[in-house]
Amino acid sequence: MNINQIIYRNLKKNIKNYYLYIFALIFSVALYFSFVTLQYDPAMDTAKGSVKGAAGLKTSSILLIVIVSIFLLYANNLFIKRRSKEIGLFQLIGMTKRAIFRILSVENLILYFGSLLIGIFLGFSASRLLMLILFKITDVNDVATLRFSVDALAQTLVVFSAIYILIMLMNYIFIKRQSILALFHAPSTTQQRAKKMTPFQILIGILGIGLIVFGYHLSSRLFSGDFIANQLFIAMLTILGSVILGTYLFYKGSVSFIFNLIRKKKDGYLHVTDVLSLSSIMFRMRSNSLLLTVITTLSALAIGFLSLSYISYYSAEKTALESIPDHFSIPTHHEVSEAPKVKQFTNALDKAKIDYTTKHLDILETKVDLEDVISTPSQSDSDNPAFNTSDTTMTVISDDDVETFDVAQIDIFFTSNYFKKFSPIKFKDQGRIKLSGETESLNLNFKGFKDMNVLPARLTNAFPVAVVDQSIYDALVRDQHPDVKQEFTDYTGVNIKNSSNVKKADEIFRELGFSKWAGYESRYEETINQKRYVGLIMFIVGFLGLTFLITSGCILYFKQMDESEEERPNYTMLWKLGFTERDLLKGIRRKQIFNFGIPLIVGLSHSYFAVKSGWFFFGIEMVTPTAIVMLIYTGLYSIFGILSVLYYKRMIRMHYKR
Repeated sequence: MNINQIIYRNLKKNIKNYYLYIFALIFSVALYFSFVTLQYDPAMDTAKGSVKGAAGLKTSSILLIVIVSIFLLYANNLFIKRRSKEIGLFQLIGMTKRAIFRILSVENLILYFGSLLIGIFLGFSASRLLMLILFKITDVNDVATLRFSVDALAQTLVVFSAIYILIMLMNYIFIKRQSILALFHAPSTTQQRAKKMTPFQILIGILGIGLIVFGYHLSSRLFSGDFIANQLFIAMLTILGSVILGTYLFYKGSVSFIFNLIRKKKDGYLHVTDVLSLSSIMFRMRSNSLLLTVITTLSALAIGFLSLSYISYYSAEKTALESIPDHFSIPTHHEVSEAPKVKQFTNALDKAKIDYTTKHLDILETKVDLEDVISTPSQSDSDNPAFNTSDTTMTVISDDDVETFDVAQIDIFFTSNYFKKFSPIKFKDQGRIKLSGETESLNLNFKGFKDMNVLPARLTNAFPVAVVDQSIYDALVRDQHPDVKQEFTDYTGVNIKNSSNVKKADEIFRELGFSKWAGYESRYEETINQKRYVGLIMFIVGFLGLTFLITSGCILYFKQMDESEEERPNYTMLWKLGFTERDLLKGIRRKQIFNFGIPLIVGLSHSYFAVKSGWFFFGIEMVTPTAIVMLIYTGLYSIFGILSVLYYKRMIRMHYKR
C-alpha cells in the first residue's frame, strides 16, 4: 500500500468525524468572503455613510479573521489529538515523522482548500442576500446586484492560506514533540478525573457565585448617581473583573458544589440519568473551566453588544420623537427674523397640497438655582464644572403655550419625564427653585416633571424645560439677565396631518436648504440617519456574533465528541448491565442540557445585567429588543446541543447493533 492509498483510506474513514469541522470551515469562509465582498462593492458607499462606517467594516473583518483563526486552530488541535493513536501506529510500522506529516498535510490540503472553494462559491451567492438585509435595516434605496470582486477573492485566499500554514505548523510541532508512548496516551489525558470535593473547592464554589452576584449588584448601581465620573471607570473595571473571575470559579467549583448538594439529597440513590449527567458534568466542567469562561464571556459580550445596537435601532423613531417633538423644527435665531423661513416652508407645503398644523412658543433662557431639587449636587458640581446647581441656565416657557395644564404663580414644572428617569442627574420630587433676573429673583415651588416634550433637545441642550405662569414669564422677560446669551428667541413646530406625506414634506424641507447645524431639524431625517448608522453597527455586530456563535457551538460539540469516545467503555458496561437505549439517551439528553445550557444561561445572565445597567443611553425600549436577541441566540445555540445528542445516539446504537 502506497502513501496515496493511505491518504485516500484515511479521508474516507475520517470524513464522518470531520463533517461538522468541514461545515464550520465552509461557513466561516462563506461569511468572510461575503463580508469582504460587501466592503469592495460600490453599492455599499451609501450604507457605509461615513469614514467611521467604512472603518467599522474594516475593523470587523479583522475581528472576523481572529475569531475564525482561533476556532480553526483549536478545532485542528482537537482532531489531531483524536488521531494520536493513528499517528502512533504509523510510527510503529516504521513510517518516519516526515512521511506522517506529509500524509496529514495532503489530507488537510484536500479538505481545507476543497472547503475553501465551496465556501467562496456560497459566500458569493450569499453576498446579495446580505446586501439586501443591510439595505433593508439601513433604509438605503439601492439595487443589490451580484458583483464578483477579485480583491475580495485575493484577500480571502491570503487570509485562509495563512491560517492553513499555521495549522500545518501546529501539526508539525505536535508530531515532532510526541513520543510513541505519549501518542497512545494523549486522548486519555485530556480530562480531569472525578475526585472528592475538598473544603477548598467548596470555598471556591461559594466565592464564584458571590463574585458574580457582587458584579451584578454593582452594575445595577453603576448609573444610579452613586458614582462620580472619576469613579465610574474603576467601578466598570471592578464589575468586569468580578464577573469574569466569578465565572471562572463558578465552573471551577460552583457547578460541582451545587451538583454535589443535589446528589447528597438523593442519599446515594442515583438513577442512570443522574450518573450520565450530574456525575459527568460535575468534574468535566471543572477541567474545562478556562475554555467555558472564555466562551461564556465572549457570548455575553456578543449578546450584549447586539442587544444594545438593536435597542438603538428599535428605538430610533421613539428617540427621534423625544429629541424632536414636531415633524419639523424651525427656531428663531436671536436678533434675526425667521418668519420668512417658516412662511417659505408652509407655502411650499401648500403648493404640494400637504395638510399641516403649526405651533409657536416663545422661549427664554434664564439663570436658575437648582441646589434644593438636585439629589446629587456633589457629582454635578465637582465633576462637571460647566453645570453648577446653584448657578446655571435653563430654558423657560409660559404655560399659555402649553395647552395640557395650567401652572400657578408660585409653582414651576419641568417637562421631559424621560430625562428624570434616565439622566445621571437625579432630581427630588419637590423643592424650591430660584429664577434670577438682572435685579430681582423669584422663588418658586418645584412640582415635579410632566411626561411631555415641547422643544427639541438641540435647543435646550438635552436639559428639561421649565414651565411657569404667564405673569412670571413676562416678569423674567422684562428683567432678563445680561450675562445670559440666548441663541433662540422663539420656536415654530410644523406637523404633517397625514403620516404618508411626511417623507415628501421632508424632501421639500431639504430642498429649501434647511440645515440642522443652524437649528432646523426634521424628525424623519433624524430617524433615517439613526437607523442607517445604528443599522450598520447592528449588522456588523450581528455578523461577528453569528460567527462566534457557530464557532463556539462547534467547539463545544467537538468536546462532546471527545468525551463520547472516552466514555464509550462506560456505555458498553451499562448496556451489559441491562440498561436500554432509552435509559441511556435520557441521561445523555439531560447531560447535553447541562453542557450547553449552563454556559448559555450564564452568558445570557451576564449580558442581561450588562445591558440593564446602561441601556437607556442607547434607546427608549429595552425589554422587546433584548428578548428578541436572546431568543434568536438561544435557538441557534440549541442546534449544537441537538447535534450532540444525535451523535451520542448514533454511537449508542452502534453498540446495540453488535
